[in-house]
Amino acid sequence: MKNIQVGIIGGAGYTAGELIRLLINHPNAEINFVYSTSNAGNNISKVHQDLYGDLDLKFTDTVNPEVDVLFLCLGHGNSVKFLSANTFSANTKIIDLGNDFRLEKDKVFNGNTFVYGLPELQREAIKKANYIANPGCFATAIQLALLPLAEKGLLKNDVHINAVTGATGAGTSLSETSHFPWRDNNFSYYKPFTHQHLGEINQTVNQLQSGFSSEIIFMPNRGDFSRGIFATLYTNFEGSLEEAKMIYKSYYKDAKFTFVSDDMLHLKQVVNTNKCLVHLHKHNNKLLITSVIDNLLKGASGQAIQNMNLMFGLEETTGLQIKATYF
Repeated sequence: MKNIQVGIIGGAGYTAGELIRLLINHPNAEINFVYSTSNAGNNISKVHQDLYGDLDLKFTDTVNPEVDVLFLCLGHGNSVKFLSANTFSANTKIIDLGNDFRLEKDKVFNGNTFVYGLPELQREAIKKANYIANPGCFATAIQLALLPLAEKGLLKNDVHINAVTGATGAGTSLSETSHFPWRDNNFSYYKPFTHQHLGEINQTVNQLQSGFSSEIIFMPNRGDFSRGIFATLYTNFEGSLEEAKMIYKSYYKDAKFTFVSDDMLHLKQVVNTNKCLVHLHKHNNKLLITSVIDNLLKGASGQAIQNMNLMFGLEETTGLQIKATYF
């Protein structure tokens, strides 16, 4: 097949940078244009400086409406504005990395339905889709920790979640809490109990376990590292640890990037990969679930390419077999 022609909107941010890095080494894709109104005319490597010598392409402020796939790497709420102002071919597939279309109430736009793009949840629906709402980073890590229990109807009590994300989760725009002197050697929580990704998480749990009536209690934290998400969750579980492991390993037996580890986890196992690792621990009647991902890859750009591969009938792992930054 001919190379998939790719357009990227919002090309100066972290997620777009990761998309570019992955796509220039993807055997079945070719970057057609990278759109950034604030950088139009500049070499891409002027912004994404690690790409110097890897591609000879400039940012543009015009779009090619005939590309095969369009990645939207815009701030939350801006994808609707962009698609309202720009028209693309009926054959152009769209993958939105923002939160505009993730919830059921928002999934239909201009007569087109966005499919929620968590492959471990609905791989077959993604294969048939033309429009994908890529999951949020926290939502990815947390859902992958809960899917096996929800699928078996075993979430019968409140779920308590504590998760820490790196500084890149805040995007490239400078703010008080992303400023190096503030972030370095520091730790804080934010949006306690109200984080926007709770909508996705509750939606998926109820999709798998109708009638779920307990509360998902989420405490997001800022870590003093650049990338990665380390999530711990606990809830009541009546079975043994071995029974829990069997449930999880059975659910993920065909997953290409999600694995259940018998050993305790740390971030360096997954940073710079599209993997999610999950670990289980039982204490009395509590099941502790640990989930780790790279927030920019499995939590954003890597998962977006995983979805692209499924949509175009490619092997799911194409272009995503990358090495962890272990030391």
